[in-house]
Amino acid sequence: MLHVLDLRQATGDLRQLLPRPDLAGEGPIAEVRAIVAEVRAHGDAALREYTRRFDGVDLDDLSVPLEHAEMALERIPPELREALTYARDNIDAFHRQRSEPRSAFRRHGFTIQALEIPVERAGVYVPGGRARYPSSVLMTAIPPKVAGVGAVVLCVPPGPDGRLPDELLAAAALADVDEIYRVGGPQAIAAMAYGTKSVRKVDVVVGAGSRWVSLAKQEVRGVVGVPAAFAGPSEVVVVADDTVPSVCAAVDVVVQAEHGPHGLCWLVTWSELALKEINRAIGELVASAPRRAEIESTLSGGGYAVLVNGPEQAIAVSNEIAPEHLELCCEAPERLVPLVRHAGAVFLGPWSPASLGDYVAGPSHVLPTFRSARFSSVLGVEDFLRRVHVIEATEDALMAAAPHVRAIARAEGLDAHARSVQVREELHAERG
Repeated sequence: MLHVLDLRQATGDLRQLLPRPDLAGEGPIAEVRAIVAEVRAHGDAALREYTRRFDGVDLDDLSVPLEHAEMALERIPPELREALTYARDNIDAFHRQRSEPRSAFRRHGFTIQALEIPVERAGVYVPGGRARYPSSVLMTAIPPKVAGVGAVVLCVPPGPDGRLPDELLAAAALADVDEIYRVGGPQAIAAMAYGTKSVRKVDVVVGAGSRWVSLAKQEVRGVVGVPAAFAGPSEVVVVADDTVPSVCAAVDVVVQAEHGPHGLCWLVTWSELALKEINRAIGELVASAPRRAEIESTLSGGGYAVLVNGPEQAIAVSNEIAPEHLELCCEAPERLVPLVRHAGAVFLGPWSPASLGDYVAGPSHVLPTFRSARFSSVLGVEDFLRRVHVIEATEDALMAAAPHVRAIARAEGLDAHARSVQVREELHAERG
């Protein structure tokens, strides 16, 4: 099922030896730009047209009343309501445990305080189409709520009947979402970024989605805040050996593959026996999987097995891939953690599958993909806060610093900067 690469004798730059499918390409970028431009120019009319074209449904009202979410919470099966509540409570508790802001910094008579001010409106996108993702509602809506954002706005593609699934609406109720819209794709990102008659502009847009959605977020960056993570199609690297049951590693490769095309699923091992057994187990799992078509589509274009010469090279390969999920499904996985440099989230041992992180562990499952884990992080409360510094100096502190300010200002040719401290030096001298 997986394309096998043998790197045991490899030397030089690993990046040159690892395939990397092109996520974007000129076609999708041009299409996304056209959609964003249409929504910016024509607002709701463009949203309705794209909803008709892509989702196959005509909508007069794009919004969903919040009472529909509360009613959906009552309709869903009790076991699902209990599970979503359990996940909600874990996610909320995790994000509330973030470190308190540092105390004021004091040095040479300067006092500097760090304020954290939440944005006023946050837009969260949750994909639809191939699956329903109530977990994504919780994972994207709860962090801004914990941050103190004034309004959390949810956009989800409508189903063929024009409705949103009860599971999603129930999760929106549990997360205390403030506004819900039946809009999907790049058009939803553009609507939240620029605003339309129905959808008021937001300050930050977050959430995972297709490559078109991820590209749309890049297009509107600068108009709204977009966390650095390129949260696109799902990715996993499973580092495994022959000490762990092969079915554990196999199913964790399949887990991310079932999200559908354009994802990446890697198995990295130094055991030929493990490779053989895990590949066989993957074949058996796929053959009986309800989402077999999605899994086969992902594995055919982005499923790889890599043979390496040991655990250190396995992590070196993973660091080059910079995966969304990294699973260390091997003996003594904790010893490899210090070697990890690029990954969205790391899962240790056979009892810590990525599905825990996807649903109930607590941290958001909105993670960097497409190698953006090299420079960005998991979605968190910080993505909805603006850091503002409040700076105060005593008179004596300014007098001590003034010669340094003047020297730097004059070196930069900025006379008014120098004068701003010089006039105060003169006032200080006059007062004796």
